[in-house]
Amino acid sequence: MHAHPPHGPAAPHRLAQATAGLSLKPQHYAEALACNAPGLWWEVHPENYLADGGPRLAWLEAIRTRHPVSLHGVSLSLGADAPVDAAHLARLAALVRRIEPMCVSEHLAWSAWRGVYHPDLLPLPRTHAALQRVADNIDRTQTALGRTIAIENPAHYLPLEGHDWSEPDFLAELVRRTGCTLLLDLNNVAVASHNLGTSAQAYLEAYPLQAVSELHLAGHHADPALGEALWIDSHDAPVSAAVWALLAEVLARTGPVPVLIERDENIPPLLDLLQEREPAHRLLQSARTEETAACT
Repeated sequence: MHAHPPHGPAAPHRLAQATAGLSLKPQHYAEALACNAPGLWWEVHPENYLADGGPRLAWLEAIRTRHPVSLHGVSLSLGADAPVDAAHLARLAALVRRIEPMCVSEHLAWSAWRGVYHPDLLPLPRTHAALQRVADNIDRTQTALGRTIAIENPAHYLPLEGHDWSEPDFLAELVRRTGCTLLLDLNNVAVASHNLGTSAQAYLEAYPLQAVSELHLAGHHADPALGEALWIDSHDAPVSAAVWALLAEVLARTGPVPVLIERDENIPPLLDLLQEREPAHRLLQSARTEETAACT
């Protein structure tokens, strides 16, 4: 029996004001602190801030006073055949208490095995046993943090055998068992459907959109060796037209959900990122206006 955490995300009034966010990078700290773009929020990888002090953490705390902040983890390894590392989880919980983020999220993946850490988010067969392990690790995490977390759908590069569940059904069952929410990464949907020869629209039709608390956009590129036969979820380019189209399609069905544009390589000036953010901000403003009108 899985016990749902008693607490939800911190600062719900600030979450309600959030529209489109950006990845926060050290080279943009000063500009980010001064920025007053409406609805703007920032996302960071908590692994870069698991310290007791220092300038990087001080900057994050300062920015948190101006804008909502989201913590997007990359190393809990929820899909591993082992419990979440207790020491790492304790440090993450301390950061959550300190920053009070609007959202905490992680990936449906594994990256650690028997004490060995791999520099990637690796897929797992969606078996009944794996479902139980992932649910147990989500429970451990949510209990330690005292709040729900959002789980992100992975990118895929080749077919993986041995599934008992489709990915949308696997994620829906995690929501049912643990009370977690979902982070729907639309670039991952585009990359996976291209690489596996499946339909992005069919995936979204089956996806439990009612559980989505955050949406991610990012850029991708063709593999240097295989070209267009293989797309890489690289986060090093502007969001593609196809992914923007998926966003409009999803928001038309979900209503306003905070959107994050990820950029981890080839980082442009902050002004360029703010300009790329504008279409998402406008879409969310429009969705909120329509939602308000429908309720009056």
